[in-house]
Amino acid sequence: MTFDTIAAFERKINHDKHIYDPGLQLLPGRMEERHQYVDPKLGIPALRRNFNLIYLLLDGLHDIRLDDKHRWLMPHDLVIVPANVLYASTNIRGCKGFCIEFTTAFLEPVMQGTLSEQFPFFDLEAEHVISLTANESNLVQRSFENILEVHSGHSREKMQLLRDYIHILLLLIRDCYKARYTVYIKEKATRAVQLTSAYKHLVDEHFREMHEVQQYASLLNITPKHLSDVVKSTTGKSPHEMIHSRLLQEARVLLSNTEMSMAEIAYTLHFEDQSHFSHFMKRKTGQTPLEIRKSF
Repeated sequence: MTFDTIAAFERKINHDKHIYDPGLQLLPGRMEERHQYVDPKLGIPALRRNFNLIYLLLDGLHDIRLDDKHRWLMPHDLVIVPANVLYASTNIRGCKGFCIEFTTAFLEPVMQGTLSEQFPFFDLEAEHVISLTANESNLVQRSFENILEVHSGHSREKMQLLRDYIHILLLLIRDCYKARYTVYIKEKATRAVQLTSAYKHLVDEHFREMHEVQQYASLLNITPKHLSDVVKSTTGKSPHEMIHSRLLQEARVLLSNTEMSMAEIAYTLHFEDQSHFSHFMKRKTGQTPLEIRKSF
């Protein structure tokens, strides 16, 4: 399940009855308000967003699953969910804190380079949960409060102020992140790791419709062999393995969280037909799609 817009996500998942502009690029808020209509027994099903999410938990029961990693959150945990990362939460009760959703395009006027280049916690392989100290949490809370105040106001410079305040929030988070993950930041600086990171971002964005390494190599302006050599040297996996892993992960989500037919899932994931999809799943898991669905 993928949500292209903030408005669609708020309406479907958070059951927000407000009427939002479909082109909405930014939405800050408080967790207690956003989650007030979320069924605590169901939580948030596995999904992807085509926009970014950041939230700071101050109180309450909350777990998260990012891709295949599950963990329980504690007070003062800061969570960064980059666009297109698979996210789910099956336990949400009495949560308090701050949150903000924004598109990458909204910040482009104040950015110099890509989001993950400037702020490494948006990289797909980065650690996406930061346990803040009390002082760090207070700084981040004040930053969220500033964003909320400007967002609810009527300043003539509202959009620019919001971009600047979000930029400040990201700088605060980067400062906290650097204090904990300097080794990852240094490793990310190598050309091979940068190329692999760019490939992973493209796969997350296009894996449904692009299944061949050649297609990604063309987007990166390199040969398929060079891409294969670099990705293999930095991850130990081939580019094809990474594409197939994403397809498999998405197929499991659709089989377990939707009532889509096998033919519909095959079409969504751009397999030639249902037979090819079933063969792919059987080869990768040892089970047919129907057997996988019945196991959930």
